[in-house]
Amino acid sequence: MTRQHTDSYYAASANQRPEHPRLNGLVEADVCVVGSGITGASAALELANRGYNVVVLEGAKVGWGASGRSGGQMIFGYAAEQAKLAKLVGRDDAHKLWDIADQAVSLTRQRIADHNIDCDLAPGHLHAAIKPRHMDELKGWYDELVDEYGYRSVQMWDKAQVESQMASDNYLGGLFDANSGHLHPLNYTLGLARAAAEAGATFYEQSPVIRIEQGDTVTLHTDNGQVRAKFVVMCCNAYMEGLAPKIESKVMPVGTYITATEPLGEERARELIRNNMAVADINFVLDYFRLSGDHRMLFGGRVSYSKLDPINLAGSMAARMHDVFPQLKGVKQDYTWGGYVGITANRAPHFGRLADNIFFAQGFSGHGIALTGMAGTLMAEAVAGTAERFDLVAQIPHMDFPGGRLFRTPALVLAMAWYRMRDLL
Repeated sequence: MTRQHTDSYYAASANQRPEHPRLNGLVEADVCVVGSGITGASAALELANRGYNVVVLEGAKVGWGASGRSGGQMIFGYAAEQAKLAKLVGRDDAHKLWDIADQAVSLTRQRIADHNIDCDLAPGHLHAAIKPRHMDELKGWYDELVDEYGYRSVQMWDKAQVESQMASDNYLGGLFDANSGHLHPLNYTLGLARAAAEAGATFYEQSPVIRIEQGDTVTLHTDNGQVRAKFVVMCCNAYMEGLAPKIESKVMPVGTYITATEPLGEERARELIRNNMAVADINFVLDYFRLSGDHRMLFGGRVSYSKLDPINLAGSMAARMHDVFPQLKGVKQDYTWGGYVGITANRAPHFGRLADNIFFAQGFSGHGIALTGMAGTLMAEAVAGTAERFDLVAQIPHMDFPGGRLFRTPALVLAMAWYRMRDLL
């Protein structure tokens, strides 16, 4: 089966995409990377630059999954709050984890500059408050970031400050971060893959891995070929599809959706978000939005825990968008699409080993733009024999989602009903 990119604004506005062949026959490699999203492309780039013979196996197209269809918001930190991480791993290691996440944002910018990746990178992100308790939560978060972690690029904004930059009266205030930002995720991923190929990595598309034979040399099987490698780096995230049940049980694929308007023109677009920041509210089932490089509104929201897309998706996304920006009523929606984000039960990323020579990273829980690039780097470091930073993240404990593959989705649907009710209070 041939799988192409979903019909999204990102696919329609993608930079040049080279065609990579299917795998046929036996190939030998030092490292086989499974998956060519940001994690896999970053790992391949780092490993190839270190002199390894790298083969990347992609089940569809480069950037086909979340890396090529997400909201594109480059957000500081983790989806799990630092206070939660401190409880899980201790205060000292929580500080080290923060340093890794902080460096991930800088690494993203550095790679874009080093490899001349055209991906509409723009600065600024706002966590927006809808309710008074949101403002209390954000103020506590601000105090922790500044006082405990010395993070100085954040500001608490009141309602007037938000409305000075955004033409919506839905928000009471927010936490603004000048260091975070947003980008075109597919073009960023394609740029990383291009850089990795130029460094010597070999990519195979339409070559899903169906079986892995572990050993001192690992053999990965596709329908038409095999790769024999000394090391394997698994970067499948929400699209594991039964390949490694031991770690797949730690991640839940959750559907999330985005609509893109027709181009609004720069003047009209900037009337909506004057400083061109990305925005996300802090409801559990949140809305997130930003302007594209060609001045469209990209508005994301809704979730599906049932693996079923919502009925009348374009209409329901328009309703959410119009609630925030009634000025957009009557504006045409050119694209509406969705995809899976991989979440963990505690919202912290899940790193580890399936064997001494098989590494994985998954479960970025909506904070993947920067952290996935760092994940690829940390796995490359671990392959090269320096696993200190990788092991720091890997120590975060994770639990299985209850119910196994058959029953975990219905169980989560019931659990999430409580959070949806809480969003309404």
